[in-house]
Amino acid sequence: MSSEKTIMRSPSRYDLEDSTLAKYMAFLGKEFGKSFECYQDLHRWSVENLNQFWMSIWKFTEVISQDTPHEAILEEKMPGAEWFPGARLNFAENLLKASKWPDASERVAIVSRCEGRAEISLTYQDLYTQVASVQKTLKEMGVGAGDRVAGIVCNTHEAVVAMLAAASIGAIWSSASPDFGVNTIYDRFSQIEPKVLFSVNGYRYGGKAFSRLSEIEDLASRIPSIQNIIVININNEFGVPDDETVTLWDNVVRVKNPDVTFEAFPFNHPVYILYSSGTTGKPKCITHSAGGALLQHSKEHFVHFDVQKDDCFCFFTTCGWMVWNWMVSTLASGCRVVLFDGNPAYPDTQTLWDLVETQKVTHFGTSPKFLGICRNLGLEPKANYQFESLRSIVTSGSPLLPEDFDWVYASVKDDVWLSSVSGGTDIVSCFVGGVNILPVTRGEIQNKLLGMDVYAFDDSGNPVVNEPGELVCCKPSPSMPVGFWNDENDAKYLDAYFSQFEGVWAHGDLIEFSDGGSCRILGRSDSTLNPGGVRIGTSEIYRHVESLDEVKDSLAFGVNVDGDSEIMLLVVLNDGFEFTEELVGKIKHSLRANASPRHVPRFMYSVTDIPYTRTGKKMEVAVAKMFRGQKLDNVGAMANPEAMDEVRRIEQSFRCN
Repeated sequence: MSSEKTIMRSPSRYDLEDSTLAKYMAFLGKEFGKSFECYQDLHRWSVENLNQFWMSIWKFTEVISQDTPHEAILEEKMPGAEWFPGARLNFAENLLKASKWPDASERVAIVSRCEGRAEISLTYQDLYTQVASVQKTLKEMGVGAGDRVAGIVCNTHEAVVAMLAAASIGAIWSSASPDFGVNTIYDRFSQIEPKVLFSVNGYRYGGKAFSRLSEIEDLASRIPSIQNIIVININNEFGVPDDETVTLWDNVVRVKNPDVTFEAFPFNHPVYILYSSGTTGKPKCITHSAGGALLQHSKEHFVHFDVQKDDCFCFFTTCGWMVWNWMVSTLASGCRVVLFDGNPAYPDTQTLWDLVETQKVTHFGTSPKFLGICRNLGLEPKANYQFESLRSIVTSGSPLLPEDFDWVYASVKDDVWLSSVSGGTDIVSCFVGGVNILPVTRGEIQNKLLGMDVYAFDDSGNPVVNEPGELVCCKPSPSMPVGFWNDENDAKYLDAYFSQFEGVWAHGDLIEFSDGGSCRILGRSDSTLNPGGVRIGTSEIYRHVESLDEVKDSLAFGVNVDGDSEIMLLVVLNDGFEFTEELVGKIKHSLRANASPRHVPRFMYSVTDIPYTRTGKKMEVAVAKMFRGQKLDNVGAMANPEAMDEVRRIEQSFRCN
């Protein structure tokens, strides 16, 4: 990692004295007699003293539990750590703390803005009342602890209410975005056998309407475990199914139920099932515990990201991405959560920025791809908006390019705290991310998060600094999965994370740490480029290629030629430019001059689109596997499968030549 660093933002007095991280450090001094000279010392203590650290998080975030635990971890081993033995809690009860506050009837919990629908606002009392109604209905439908409840849902308040109602009785929630193909949803939900299915009757995107009625009928006939369907009428234009197994959401929330019964369960009781991307086979069903998700999210939201009770949190996501689960947990702070469902560029590209301004959002989350599009279009949001409330922008899903740091500070707000984070579905949280008492450095993630004992390992399992390595975690974390659903003897789970280094979690990302702990994610390690034996992360190519005026998007991956690995680059051009030999030379020159000759692709093609997953990640691994002759079984997991058709034609031509 280069020693020449550009500081984009320095900590403010508020960060150092009044933020939740500052308050947490003061709490450690008062409760445990601990003081630290710098963040690095605090982090070192957090991983060397897991019991004391996680107990401090439990107390600081005021977890509601039936039994107060005496220790955080029974045995510090991985895999197989037992967290908070004896503790019993309810996930939904902790997220609905504010419903018992004196101002619950006035304190807004959720603002839901959905394309084609009037804005809906719920107070914490409203939210509690709806959860109570849905809980009663689920119980009447025979749902109990351990049963699965699935949702084909938009990012609206109904999804949050349904999840909380399921969690309140110990059922396990799993959701998919309604734009998923029916086979993609079947591949997920058929494995977990849900008893009840929540589904929207349709959705709108970019001004176009899409009915889901036939998909509901198809899934109900193919998944025999589904006994009841609760249909959310997003828009009357779609109609509703005429079936005796179908109950309408509006009728459910009219059910009178004066109170929610919060049933307490062990810390490791499952609350969520999420899924791997499934681009080369059926997705793995990653099962997360209620206690692990609650405690890890509370640490990240309250301690790291400074979410407080009077703040407003908005993350542009769908219910098919783990960020939705992560975002919903901010309710535990008593803050206001703004949900957005639809096309962020409809009716124009200012839509999300207008939402941030009008809703007085304090914490805005989005993907690097969205920021890159804004930069590419030359948007200047600060010209139209003041963003007086906006304190933080969080990005997740892929590496944030240095040029996007430049754009945010030049075109959005010059003192905003820009925080790139990285973790994922596997831990439903983050390994590395924001630390507001540290500077924001151009192109870098700020540091390792507390309690996460992470390093970059070389192929021999040795930690490396200032050079790329495999992202690993050497000590257990409570948000690591309790396992994969229906995974006999944890065979798939162990193979996914612990087959590379014994007793060490290997995450599948290529990362480079600096001496101080800041880092850069360089791409997936299994998509790592290796020309001539030199390891190169794909983001090292994107940062230079996508900064060119001619290039809108790109995808780099390795192809095997004569026993060696060579780089192939696919580029999408901006309007008005042509793929010429001159442009090819310009791209190669940029990479050679700004990166190294090793970064220059041997093969380059122009395409109209780059294949992405539905969570906004470039499908480098799937494309590389296609070029190795491997079959892609689950095209429905892709956001734009037609893009893969174009790649396939290039692969066939490449193979013939």
